[in-house]
Amino acid sequence: MNPSILSYIEDRISHFHSIAEDRKNQLMVLVDFISKRKEDETIGLTMICTHNSRRSHLTQVWAQVAATFYGLKNVVVYYGGTEATAMYSAVGQTLSEIGFEVNKLSDSVNPVYTLRYDEKAPPIICFSKVYDDAFNPKSGFAAVMTCGHADANCPHIPQAAQRISLPYEDPKNFDESPIKMQAYRERCDQVATEMLYVMSQINN
Repeated sequence: MNPSILSYIEDRISHFHSIAEDRKNQLMVLVDFISKRKEDETIGLTMICTHNSRRSHLTQVWAQVAATFYGLKNVVVYYGGTEATAMYSAVGQTLSEIGFEVNKLSDSVNPVYTLRYDEKAPPIICFSKVYDDAFNPKSGFAAVMTCGHADANCPHIPQAAQRISLPYEDPKNFDESPIKMQAYRERCDQVATEMLYVMSQINN
């Protein structure tokens, strides 16, 4: 794994104590879903947010990296929204500053990015799509709602084995603010800490 990302992961692990108990209870619902699946079964997690532009991407990236870090090879993380827009550029910029190799493969309205974090792992592909896109699993997955709007407006995800509410504050609220990038980094830090915590609890 990229040394810069490893250093960042170690720092985030040192912040597990900062997760509030009520938030840990929310995270444990996701831990329980993963833990109860069979060891030889692919465990699909689909991170869902309305526009699939910020929080669902951050959550998908860090859940997948955390699963890799803890050797959970059967955990595969997907993402989607209630509508497709585009992955917001500040998300890629934030991850790049941490150490991800971010490559933009197209200049379309909805660009495709690759995020590489480990030479031994395939790059993470990021572009905005709906939660039932052909790239996403059709059954047996956990639908993880990462924003309150999607949580309220997607009360039922067909074929999901379980629906889990795990909302994050939207960094979009700071897009016109002088502390914009600070807000994206803070959200990234929170998501990374929590996804690492989740994966650290599997089989513990």
